[in-house]
Amino acid sequence: MSWILILGAKSDIGKAIAHKFARGGFNIYLAARKHQQLERDVADLEVRHQIKAAAVEFDATDYPGHQGFYDGLKEKAMGVVCAVGYLGNQKMAEQEFQETEKIISANYIGCVSVLNIIANDFEERQQGFIIGISSVAGDRGRQSNYLYGSAKAGFSAYLSGLRNRLSRSNVQVMTVKPGFVDTKMTEGMRLPPLLTAQAEEVAEDVYKAWMKRKDVVYTRWFWRWIMAAITCIPERIFKKLDL
Repeated sequence: MSWILILGAKSDIGKAIAHKFARGGFNIYLAARKHQQLERDVADLEVRHQIKAAAVEFDATDYPGHQGFYDGLKEKAMGVVCAVGYLGNQKMAEQEFQETEKIISANYIGCVSVLNIIANDFEERQQGFIIGISSVAGDRGRQSNYLYGSAKAGFSAYLSGLRNRLSRSNVQVMTVKPGFVDTKMTEGMRLPPLLTAQAEEVAEDVYKAWMKRKDVVYTRWFWRWIMAAITCIPERIFKKLDL
């Protein structure tokens, strides 16, 4: 059975996607910091889905270590899901650049660093797929989370360019743009129930879109039209809105 690499495997979305691919018969690498904390998840995947799983140490901000991390995998993965993310604190980041740097590093630079390495390998092998979890927040900057949104916008643009490059090498690149999702990252936030998905819903959407070889998927689906409307608002009106 082929292996799938989940980067940011401690996230609720990462775990849900891991189970979805495991249910499809794939072996799973769970990659995150302090990977020992994922041993229970490894056992659960193996017992529940009768596949192989392994937890591996991965730090998205350890850029020099990314090549060694990837080379150290015992078996090459046929696909990777990058679920690395950090919402951060917008107000704090406006005052303290250290928080800004953390947001940008986790959501953009770290993802690009490791995916560059993986993309080169997939291109050489002429096979594989890359799924990046971006966000609707990247479709237009809003005062409430524009630092997080700008990092996700950069990540979406990166995935778009990567898709254009790797399409000639039989490598699928898919961008996932969730709206509100009920996870540990959004714990304590007041989210509108009708607009809020569960991590398992995101995983279901991701798997179905991957099977259909889609390029971009919004989850829940109606976020595509919500964001289309938001991006069409003229700037002279948009800047007066409290969003």
